Amino acid sequence: MIKRFLSQKLEELLPDFPAIAILGARQVGKTTLAQALAENFDQESIYLDLESPSDQAKLAEAEQYFNLNESKLIILDEIQRMPDLFQVLRGVIDRKRKKGFRSCQFLILGSASLELIRQSSESLAGRIAYEELGGFTILEVENNLEKL
Repeated sequence: MIKRFLSQKLEELLPDFPAIAILGARQVGKTTLAQALAENFDQESIYLDLESPSDQAKLAEAEQYFNLNESKLIILDEIQRMPDLFQVLRGVIDRKRKKGFRSCQFLILGSASLELIRQSSESLAGRIAYEELGGFTILEVENNLEKL
């Protein structure tokens, strides 16, 4: 896997924010980057692909699901498939903060649509950091040539 420059910034943000959104076009590596971050992090994680009906079904009672997994980093991929989750996340994050869980709660992945940003910024103001992932840069490829 090519190490992305954004991974270092995300590692720095995880301890400071309850939620981090990685936005970008399809197939730029958002999922791969999030899963690599989770593997290198000292907290257990859960990955949910919201294009999968079975993962969507797990969130039929989203608040309950998040509460049952409150000590884990939850990766929500393709969040634009379930935009109503943003309102649920706000309450969950606030309750978890009161219990002492101040950071590393959610990694949110999705397309960088204006609608997605608007929905999340209204619901999660002050609780989320946004980062955009583009295609590989020349420097990222050059720095990883020996690994390829």
